[in-house]
Amino acid sequence: MSETRRRIVFAVFVLLLICSTAVPASADDGRTYVVQRGDSLTSIAARHGITATQLAQANGLRWNAWVYVGQRLIIPGQASTPPSTATGGTYVVQRGDTLISIAARHGLSVSQLAQANGISTNAWVYIGQRLTIPGQGSTSPAPAPAPTGGTYIVRPGDTLISIAARHNVTVSQLAQANGLYTNSWVYTGQRLKIPGGSTSPSPAPSPPPSTSGGTYVVRPGDTLIGIAARHGISVSRLAAANGLYVTSWVYVGQRLALPSGTSPQPSPQPSNPTPTPAPQNTPGEKVIDVNLSTQTLTAYAGQTAVFTARVSTGVWQYPTVVGTFSIYVKYTSARMTGPGYNLPNVPYVMYFYRGYGLHGTYWHNNFGTPMSHGCVNLATPDAQWLFNWAPVGTKVVTHY
Repeated sequence: MSETRRRIVFAVFVLLLICSTAVPASADDGRTYVVQRGDSLTSIAARHGITATQLAQANGLRWNAWVYVGQRLIIPGQASTPPSTATGGTYVVQRGDTLISIAARHGLSVSQLAQANGISTNAWVYIGQRLTIPGQGSTSPAPAPAPTGGTYIVRPGDTLISIAARHNVTVSQLAQANGLYTNSWVYTGQRLKIPGGSTSPSPAPSPPPSTSGGTYVVRPGDTLIGIAARHGISVSRLAAANGLYVTSWVYVGQRLALPSGTSPQPSPQPSNPTPTPAPQNTPGEKVIDVNLSTQTLTAYAGQTAVFTARVSTGVWQYPTVVGTFSIYVKYTSARMTGPGYNLPNVPYVMYFYRGYGLHGTYWHNNFGTPMSHGCVNLATPDAQWLFNWAPVGTKVVTHY
């Protein structure tokens, strides 16, 4: 046999040996997995009861890396188990969960899981949400209750998304009923109208208002302390009468029940923001004065107020810094990011201290109420005027 023929025979033998020992594309031997069409790290991890991070680390990948058909992945831990069959029951949503990952973990389609819980296939889920897992031994889930309407008092950790899901309404319906945008922030103690009937589904409804004490409508600059003092009652009594904490924020237009034995002392509400008393500025000096108590901004040229506007400053978790500063940089638009938010193209930004700035706001129109993470929110036209008027170096004074 010639040398060439021997080489050919040997090559064929090796090829046959490789083919006979190769694992088929659909095989999963308990330690490795061969990627199939449509797979992703997330779906593969969910199928094997591990996180995408664990799977990525075991294979030297990033958690969001792409995988390709035929790729062999190491499954960390003990021999992987097949997807759990749907046997019914309830699942509590964990951090990082999605409908897709939960459905894959329980061997269900997203449509089956969504239908069992009366939600859409692209719905958001939130931590702590309880989902019905359909399957053998489980009874058909009762249809989701119709929206019942009423009022809900925002609690720590609430968002428009979680409140809407809890009351079986869409975020758009909830936002529209309260004059908000779908991405608006809500704050603890805020009262939201739930569109629908008249019965409140809130887990902690406020007690009925006192008819003998009257009702007070919150005005710009009001606080529980100020309202209580104005009516000669303690903050504790006023808070208890409205199902609030003594540290709760109140918002413009909110109706507060006054305990019996008090008499409202209304004062006329100005239709336009009232400028704070003119500070002792140098003649011609430009100064931006932000009153955190009244949620107003006044621009001064010397002693003369030349512009006033309603603003929204920081909530109690993220208060606006107090003091005397100056604008150190200006941007026609900028991206703002932080814990829980990522806002592109924020208009007319003027930073006056570290990450604190004055800027236009397109995600809410609730000016006159604290709404921000510490910045001073203005309506976009107001922010544009101020941006064009105030050069870098303009003094900014923030105070209560």
